[in-house]
Amino acid sequence: MPFREFILVALLSTTSIPALSQDTSAMPDATLPTAQSKQENPAEPEAHGTRLRWRDIPKNVLHDEKAIFTSPFHINRDNAKWWILFGGATAALIAADQKLTNTLPQRTALTKPSIWASRLGASYTIYPLWATFYVVGKLGDTPRARDTARIGIQALVDTQIAVQALKFATQRPRPEIKGASVSFFKGGNAFPSGHSIQAWALARVAAREFPERKIYSILAYGLASTVSVARVGGRRHSASDALAGAAMGFFIGDFVYRHHHAPSQKSKALSWLATHVNVGMKIGR
Repeated sequence: MPFREFILVALLSTTSIPALSQDTSAMPDATLPTAQSKQENPAEPEAHGTRLRWRDIPKNVLHDEKAIFTSPFHINRDNAKWWILFGGATAALIAADQKLTNTLPQRTALTKPSIWASRLGASYTIYPLWATFYVVGKLGDTPRARDTARIGIQALVDTQIAVQALKFATQRPRPEIKGASVSFFKGGNAFPSGHSIQAWALARVAAREFPERKIYSILAYGLASTVSVARVGGRRHSASDALAGAAMGFFIGDFVYRHHHAPSQKSKALSWLATHVNVGMKIGR
């Protein structure tokens, strides 16, 4: 792989794993952060533990982007393995992209589905669809649905800023014509996939917001995967574009949820009960 493409992979790492650099609890087998790491990366003070308000979003986005672009400075032993995994996978696909795009037929069975997947993953479709959570929550007086809408919109804004910065920096052409170069810094806007990053960010938010409904997670991740695969099969993106977008979207969505969601009333009640039980036990000793 050319040296400058290795530099590109390093650039990707600054934006693809923000959640793990802040809190490794995003992954099932990750260990909890230490007190020191919590002190270095405190939770969002104005939103965490309260209902996220629309007026909070601009300020929160600035906080999120700072965390995203400074995430390499917070690598530790707990999250380094994920940086290596996704960085290595992206580097491997970048090295293989040209061969893959030359092998893929000009038109495939995914060419037409890709058009529909593009529409489903496009901003003009995703934003209005996600906003329906707020409408439903408002009409049904359901704070959880309204929170889901706000968190999702904030995640989308975060992904747009990150992905547009990377597209501008990498200048990679799309693999629309078989045999054409997909090298970086050639004036394109393919890396990473914007549709993929948006779909995976919302999928992660939905999965975190409704963990008790496994079918929601299956549907969300399934749709996000469909968008990513269709973008490659339809020759709108190289494989590494889609993978980078998926990884970035997943971790950005997870980061936004963890820092800005409102704990459920059940969680608050259990926390109150646990606190008072512990106090009572200490007094009784």
